[in-house]
Amino acid sequence: MKALRYYGERDIRHESMDDPVLQSDRDVIVKVDACSICGSDLHIYHGHGFSEDVGFCVGHEAVGEVVEVGRGVHRLKTGDKVMIPAAVGCGACRACLAGVVNLCENNGSGCYGLSAKLQGSQAEAVRVPAADMNAVKIPEGIDAEQALMMTDAMATAWYGARMADIAPGSSVAVVGLGPIGLMVVDSAFIMGAHVVYAIDPIPERRKLAEESGAIALHPDEAMDRIKADTHGRKLDSAVEVVGHDKTVDFALRLVRPRGTVSVIGVQQSRRFPFPLERAFAAGLTFRTGTCSVPEELPALFPLVQSGRLRPERYISHRLPLSQGAEAYRMFEAREAGALKMVLTPD
Repeated sequence: MKALRYYGERDIRHESMDDPVLQSDRDVIVKVDACSICGSDLHIYHGHGFSEDVGFCVGHEAVGEVVEVGRGVHRLKTGDKVMIPAAVGCGACRACLAGVVNLCENNGSGCYGLSAKLQGSQAEAVRVPAADMNAVKIPEGIDAEQALMMTDAMATAWYGARMADIAPGSSVAVVGLGPIGLMVVDSAFIMGAHVVYAIDPIPERRKLAEESGAIALHPDEAMDRIKADTHGRKLDSAVEVVGHDKTVDFALRLVRPRGTVSVIGVQQSRRFPFPLERAFAAGLTFRTGTCSVPEELPALFPLVQSGRLRPERYISHRLPLSQGAEAYRMFEAREAGALKMVLTPD
């Protein structure tokens, strides 16, 4: 099959590799209909990988059709259209059965496309382990592109907003308006936010946030504007979707005493100088961590089916898989309004 393979910093190649095969009776093989590039894929692209491997297939967001089923799989059959959440679990322990695969009690947690251990899904096909848990049938009323957005990005956005304690009447800041940040804006309004300040240096992304009803601000003006609007009280919640020390600290400074800061930007620093004294004095709640997609899907399905959430709005480019290297380059450069890059097998 053809796949996008990682060989080093900014070296993604569209090449042939072995077709995936069943390694367990609980596996399925999925023919990929569409996959997408996530912001966290750029960490691998920049050479800050999660393993020493090279030549492995990258990517962790995909939808497709089941084409081969292990004998131990009970909920899926060939021909089923499925979404493949970014991370996997064993599918049998208490945590996995509750949808929290990143707390798998049998050390079965993993993410596609970080190493050769679990090959990625930016390919013509992918093996899904413990498939009764780790492949989800696409419900009626949800199209393939909407399902693709929910395999990671939309679920992570909802998780980030949920972790920020957003309630009816809340005031919220969203720091970083990539695809996930823009989806956080939408999620905050669904949760009842009265006002959302959307903060990013890129004008085109601020415009998209304004179209969703947010007050869009450049980072240089955000603090003064928020202080003026709130008479110095600042905001109830902030969601950070960048992953830099400076933006995390900025988010912490945007909230009022006893406010909540949710950090879902993948961290690019091994040690963040957390301002514990200031946070303690203000009684802040600080939450961070990775999303477990299956935990968020029950809330998201009806919202997407009803049209209240439209994550497909943030797909900016649709390209063949053979142009995957160029898609990565454009995404990194934020070229031509690049947001969500969707790739389909040639």
